[in-house]
Amino acid sequence: MDLSASTLWWLATGALVVLELTSATFYLLMLAAGTAAAALAAHAGLGLTAQIVIAAGVGGGATALLYRLRRQRIQVAPAPQNRDLHLDIGATVQVSHWNPDGTTRVDHRGTQWNARLAHGHSGQPGPHRISAVEAQGLVLVPLSPAA
Repeated sequence: MDLSASTLWWLATGALVVLELTSATFYLLMLAAGTAAAALAAHAGLGLTAQIVIAAGVGGGATALLYRLRRQRIQVAPAPQNRDLHLDIGATVQVSHWNPDGTTRVDHRGTQWNARLAHGHSGQPGPHRISAVEAQGLVLVPLSPAA
């Protein structure tokens, strides 16, 4: 049985897709796109060298593009400011007064919390938004008058 070059490329594509199903990373799927492009090049009658160059170019390029897109998208907030870890972030509290050291006590979720003003903000009584949760308590940012 004599297999053509395109058949071998299609078999490689299938093997990469099967491996991708077990890993679920999408990187092997990008390499499978490269081998599929090489199979199409073989169908078009291009030589083995051109097929390999196309497989490497398409597969490697798609993998590099996917890696770059994932790196740009994944920007996890630090733990004290991560809303996935602290559901209180974004909630509003009412501040009646500030202590001279920039701290206060606020009612939130039925209990009293220690709170401090975020750096760069002035301490005025009124509504504030929780911007972070730290071991010492809440970090507050004043809401704008329009909010």
